Amino acid sequence: MKAKSSVLILGLAIPILLGVFFGSGVYTFVAANGTSYLSDNPAVCVNCHVMQENYDGWLHGSHHAVATCNDCHLPHNNIVNKYFVKASNGWHHSQAFTMGGYPDPIRIKPGNAKVLEDNCVRCHAGLTGEITAHGTLGVPTDPARRADLYGCVRCHPGVGHGR
Repeated sequence: MKAKSSVLILGLAIPILLGVFFGSGVYTFVAANGTSYLSDNPAVCVNCHVMQENYDGWLHGSHHAVATCNDCHLPHNNIVNKYFVKASNGWHHSQAFTMGGYPDPIRIKPGNAKVLEDNCVRCHAGLTGEITAHGTLGVPTDPARRADLYGCVRCHPGVGHGR
């Protein structure tokens, strides 16, 4: 008798817990305008108010007419890698912006600095071909080094965000 009641309680508890888990997930996805993150619209970046300054800088920057956030900050070698990096960045951004603990102003991570530099070189290959023929532009492989001080943005810090 006791075993039957335990099975009954477990049989009710598991579906309820699964419903709460999936319901919370769907609610969060809808409330956070989750489908917008699948687009290349730069306005999506300001879904999080922390990115407002970067978005405003991009609006006034020299790349505004030719490149969006994703053109510079996501890889273009294949769609799987693009959305993997986008999801990974989204996960880290949501954690940092929800829990705090990120530097102000925000800093690019070494892996994302490499993506950024690859995209600079990809779009400006006609200008950078002779420079990169002898190596990279200096993106550090040591994550302890400040990635934002190397590569293309070392000499062109205001290009993307108009600072």
